[in-house]
Order: sequence, then structure tokens, then C-alpha cells
Amino acid sequence: MDALYPRLLVRDFPASAAFYQAVLRELLGVEPVKVLPGYANWDIEGEAGLVLFDRGRLAAAIGTEDLPQAAQDMAMLVMKVDDVDTAAACLAGHGATVVAPPQDRPDWAPTLRTAHLRDPEGNLIELQSY
Repeated sequence: MDALYPRLLVRDFPASAAFYQAVLRELLGVEPVKVLPGYANWDIEGEAGLVLFDRGRLAAAIGTEDLPQAAQDMAMLVMKVDDVDTAAACLAGHGATVVAPPQDRPDWAPTLRTAHLRDPEGNLIELQSY
């Protein structure tokens, strides 16, 4: 059920995908579940283990594309939830800052809904349902 997993936000997607494809194959015997332009994911025992995502694409989605590369997010924690709107309100109620409010993302996946927030330390969190 992919409830919680890391997503690395990478500048050079082809090089990063090739690196992790080779390393995860050799060390864990894991092949990617999906590799698309700007997106790749690997499952371990049926659960999401690692996801790569194009950093520029996410920066455009959350409005940080004008920041210098060094100031852009390099990773985020992804949480699959039943209701993105309710979960975003919960996190905000506990001190998270909303970066991108709940919204449908049909260009990412047909039924995907996301919200992006920052925890009190500034770490990026994506809430998602699909």
C-alpha cells in the first residue's frame, strides 16, 4: 500500500535513473516498476522503496522554480492518504505550512490528488491519494 516512502528530486534524471537502476539491481535484485520521462519507481516486496522525480517539474508544481538550484528541494517524504484535503488540514493544524494546496494532478496520473506542505523544520511533504 505504499503508505510512506522517500522521493528523491533529481536534476539529471537520466543519469540518476541509470545509477539507481544499476545499483538496486546489483545490490537488491530489484528492477524498476515504472520508468517514465522524469519519473521512476522501485518496489521492494510489493511496497514503494524509492521514487525519483525530476526536480524542475516539482519546483514548477510548488512555485519554487525561480529559486537557485542550490536552494531547491532535493527530497521529500510522500504519504499516501485516504483524503488529501483532510490530511492537509491535519498537518496544517499541527504546524505544517501549505506550499501547494490540495489539487487534482491528472497530468501526473489520471486519478492523482496531491497537496504539498512543509513540516516545522522545512522538510517537504507530499500527501497523495489515487
